[in-house]
Amino acid sequence: MEQLKTSLIISVYKNTRDLKAILDNLQYQSHLPDEIIISEDGNSSEMKLFLDNYSIDIPLVHLSQEDIGWQKNKALNNAIMKAKHEYLIFIDGDCVLHSKFIQNHLLLSNTRHILAGKRVKLGPCYSEKILNTSLPEFQKKIISEAKECIKDATFYEEAIYVPLNFLTKILIQTLGISSIKGCNFSCYKTTIMAINGFDEDYVKPAIGEDHDLVWRFEGLGYKIISIKHFAVQYHLYHKENWSSQEENLRTLKQKQNAKTYICLNGIKKLSS
Repeated sequence: MEQLKTSLIISVYKNTRDLKAILDNLQYQSHLPDEIIISEDGNSSEMKLFLDNYSIDIPLVHLSQEDIGWQKNKALNNAIMKAKHEYLIFIDGDCVLHSKFIQNHLLLSNTRHILAGKRVKLGPCYSEKILNTSLPEFQKKIISEAKECIKDATFYEEAIYVPLNFLTKILIQTLGISSIKGCNFSCYKTTIMAINGFDEDYVKPAIGEDHDLVWRFEGLGYKIISIKHFAVQYHLYHKENWSSQEENLRTLKQKQNAKTYICLNGIKKLSS
């Protein structure tokens, strides 16, 4: 049986320091992606210069677009269309991956499932440590130094890696998950094409890149499956600027009322 091939799609905006940490640490993955797509919501000269000079033994594609406000969903749709491989893993450009991250996404893949994980949000102290420590060493340190890390991190429990086996799979998937984090989910390319990708009507962050996907996937009969603790992610510290979600929530409600599981303004531009 031919091995499933994967495209790792990384959403970025100007932050080359964190992207470098992600790319540098891919060498520790137990299973490497077959392709990396850098999905840039913008076209910064710093990002282009960094990627033009970064060397990695994995095919890497850099996609950019005009920087005219938040258009992450448009950038992601472009990445989906560009992806060469059948399985897609989506992460953000400020999340370093546990060494079993890609392997476990692939081991649990299913054409009818969307795999949804979480992330531990590191504070300033442990973000600095991961930038200056080898990944295998950091993975041990974050557990052995739990008391200190709990003071620094948010959602520390999501840093705990659980080996994937028959019993742990049953336990974690029985506990379930009700949401998708745009920084940690995966599915077959055909699956996300079935809902016409991300809805580009959302022009502000959050909801359109995660919550909106859940009800549309479920509306077409797909299941959201938990992969938390199997696909651990280390979110690097930065100040967060949350915008009001009122506009996004209104848009979401309208679309749910209309039951537009296949969005009109997605990868394909459909008429209503």
